[in-house]
Amino acid sequence: MFSHLFIGVADFPRALAFYRALMPVLGVQERFCEPERPWAGWQSSPGPRPLLLIGTPFDGQPHAPGNGQMTALLARSRAMVDEAHAVALAHGGRCEGPPGLRPEYHAHYYGAYFRDTEGNKLCVACHTPAEPP
Repeated sequence: MFSHLFIGVADFPRALAFYRALMPVLGVQERFCEPERPWAGWQSSPGPRPLLLIGTPFDGQPHAPGNGQMTALLARSRAMVDEAHAVALAHGGRCEGPPGLRPEYHAHYYGAYFRDTEGNKLCVACHTPAEPP
């Protein structure tokens, strides 16, 4: 469905450090980084798409996070959601909803919500039942 998602940032080095810490938790590899532009991208596995990109706005205007916009990243397990949330907060993110079940979405929805260092709202969600003990 998606080719790529582009998340605007104001402070590229700060945002890059945040996403370089977060994306490996989700098993997503960095594909490129061009600080001179500035932008960077991470690619999904197994295929090359969709890409998640961060960078300063192309129009040269200041970045401003949107109200009502959110990018949700997929986690393979609930433990991965927990770890991603912890890593996000440890790297300058701000909690918007701790990890937990959200049965109002569906019976197995387990998610966490946070803002990145630039104020963009992100979610990390797992849609599978809990792993057996």
